[in-house]
Amino acid sequence: MPVKIRLSRHGKKRKPIYSVVIADSRAPRDGKFIEKLGTFNPNTNPTTIDINFERALYWLQTGAQPTDTCRTILSEKGVLYKKHLLGGVKKGALTQEQADSKFNDWIKNKESKLTSVAVGMKSAAEKDAQKRMDAETKAKEKRAEAIAKKNAQQIKESAVETVEETTEQTTEE
Repeated sequence: MPVKIRLSRHGKKRKPIYSVVIADSRAPRDGKFIEKLGTFNPNTNPTTIDINFERALYWLQTGAQPTDTCRTILSEKGVLYKKHLLGGVKKGALTQEQADSKFNDWIKNKESKLTSVAVGMKSAAEKDAQKRMDAETKAKEKRAEAIAKKNAQQIKESAVETVEETTEQTTEE
């Protein structure tokens, strides 16, 4: 029985949420599966991936073949790298301690990159919001100036009218 690690689609129209499952390759996409490994939500920014690391590693070691998208997801979470390191331990190229230290270093590096990207996205959003706020403030100031000029002109015209009315009244008397 050829076993695959693949995605099963759920969710609403245009709002998919995928389950990462172990299934027989002959089963339909959303049909019967052997085990659910986790979820993948591409709607969030950055995408949300929740995988049972140990079970995914177990299924890879027993011969399950991931689809291209699942291969990318598993690589993102480090499952494929861990499998690679364990293969090196099995062949004698590395010790278990060396493999564990390499994997821990990889995880720390990955987390630091993710936090820097998140901070960059947040600061970019804050800068964009500040630019929009400054532009809105300038527009409000221009509108206030225009209103002030209009009011000043109306006051001037009303003053001229009152002066003309008083001169007409004094000339009539």
